[in-house]
Amino acid sequence: MLFSGCSTKNDRLFQNKNSNGIKDTKSIVTQEQYKNEMTFEYKIAANDRLSIMVYIQSGAGSQQMNSILASKGINTDIENQENVGLLVTQDGTVRLPLLGSIKVTGLTQDEASKLLIDEYKKFIRNPYVTVEIMNQRIIVVGEVKRPGIVPIVNGTMSLVEVISRSGDMTDLAERTNIKIIRGDLRSPEVRIIDLTKLDILEVSSLLLKPNDIVYVQPRNMKGYNKVFAEIAPFFNMASSVLNPVVQYKTLIGSTLD
Repeated sequence: MLFSGCSTKNDRLFQNKNSNGIKDTKSIVTQEQYKNEMTFEYKIAANDRLSIMVYIQSGAGSQQMNSILASKGINTDIENQENVGLLVTQDGTVRLPLLGSIKVTGLTQDEASKLLIDEYKKFIRNPYVTVEIMNQRIIVVGEVKRPGIVPIVNGTMSLVEVISRSGDMTDLAERTNIKIIRGDLRSPEVRIIDLTKLDILEVSSLLLKPNDIVYVQPRNMKGYNKVFAEIAPFFNMASSVLNPVVQYKTLIGSTLD
């Protein structure tokens, strides 16, 4: 009953405000940081894959637009997009018809579209260009039902949405200590989120950025269960060996009595 009560308490999300407040400074995000995350726009980086669509008018005075470049491809599975779209090279460029190599790193999708429209105007009348970054994703590991890669479909995602898309947390998940790992993996920024407290919505940010890693760590009970599972065969073997001896002694004792 004691263990059951503790487990139930830790399973509930966004419980009433704690009078002691949030003590973990790794959870706290300033108002300025939160505003920056709300208005965040991802900028193209090397090794990104881009969908670039270029359209032109079909004829003089015509409003119909025809595509002259469609680099999106047909594979929408983010885990198998190695050959979809155009790869941004290590020097930050993509190679396009008529234009050759154009540097696009450091630009948002909108800024890249405007740049390519200006470049294509040198060769085409009234071009229209769309740019989409195809490999924006969140990496989810640990105690969720479907760990793996979650594609970002709306420009930004919240921690709750990512966990939901991963099938929710397992029964063994530690909901009070979820880690968001961001940036250079040699010196990452780590944010700790306690989803059982309602206070966290006021002092932290649940917004995620592309390439963030979400780690839902297991409870200590999972470790205990593994130990029990490892030693259980030994006890079963010992029991099977000793059981005939115990039965024999019991029978001998009954006979003597």
